[in-house]
Amino acid sequence: MPNNNYLPSLDDLLTFIVISRVGGFRAAARRLGLSPSTVSETITRLEAELGVPLIIRTTRSVHLTEAGRALAERLEPVISETRSAIADATSSEGVVRGRLKIQVPGAVMEDILPPIIDGFLQKNPEVRLEILVDDRFTDMIATGCDAGIRYGEHLAQDMIAVPIGPRAQRVALGASPEYLARRGVPAHPRDVLTHECIRMRFASGALTEWEFEQEGETLRLDPTARLIVGTTGWHGALRLAIAGHGLIYTFRNWLEPHFTSGALVPLLEDWCPPFEGPYLYYSSRLTPRPLRAFIDHVAAERAAADRKVAS
Repeated sequence: MPNNNYLPSLDDLLTFIVISRVGGFRAAARRLGLSPSTVSETITRLEAELGVPLIIRTTRSVHLTEAGRALAERLEPVISETRSAIADATSSEGVVRGRLKIQVPGAVMEDILPPIIDGFLQKNPEVRLEILVDDRFTDMIATGCDAGIRYGEHLAQDMIAVPIGPRAQRVALGASPEYLARRGVPAHPRDVLTHECIRMRFASGALTEWEFEQEGETLRLDPTARLIVGTTGWHGALRLAIAGHGLIYTFRNWLEPHFTSGALVPLLEDWCPPFEGPYLYYSSRLTPRPLRAFIDHVAAERAAADRKVAS
């Protein structure tokens, strides 16, 4: 029988939340600095007092029950708000203190986010910053993050979003001179379907889409790939393209240095229009002081960039 007067301790609930985040008792024990047996005993006690199973244990993994998922979803914002309250309470005299955790796609960690982080940390030396690189578009709140960065097509509707980094980016298609001399130059996007292609795959399992647009006509192609490389290995994919193993389609800012050097040749440039840059997004209900400071820093960086363009 559940004890309706039972109020779990914050430590017990935190143990449950960490298990739900990391997906295992041993991993949670390492994160919390506890023994696996202590973590297991905590969950057994919590389930007994609540009168419902929260976690299904197998020899290889753990899974939340329906009740466990519902509890985790309700607790995540509470834990975040508690962390926010502690951060605000420990910040004084204009000094921002506390932890900030941001979920980002791998693409922005290459050249967009590092200079922004550099400036932010210089201005806020007492903030501890954790960057979770995740190309699976998992729920930002569920991973314990205060904010995330995504491109517009992947933004949650109930979040506040502000631009971060460049207002516009471009994709590009390229190949080595040696490859083009051997296989010919595509004159139309559909021509890539007859070429050897190097494609990249997200951690979710989805292949990156090859999209071309000109004068209102949009083509989304799924070319057969001779080579498939995970998005985290895009440097290797680029080297293979330079070595002549096929066409490559990715962010133009990644390919630009090799276009300049002549190692790669840009193709179908009229079919590669600009698209909106990334956005920083966060919940309107939870804005801890380190996150507010980061939002203000992003806004100041954007204003400075706009003034530079205007001049």
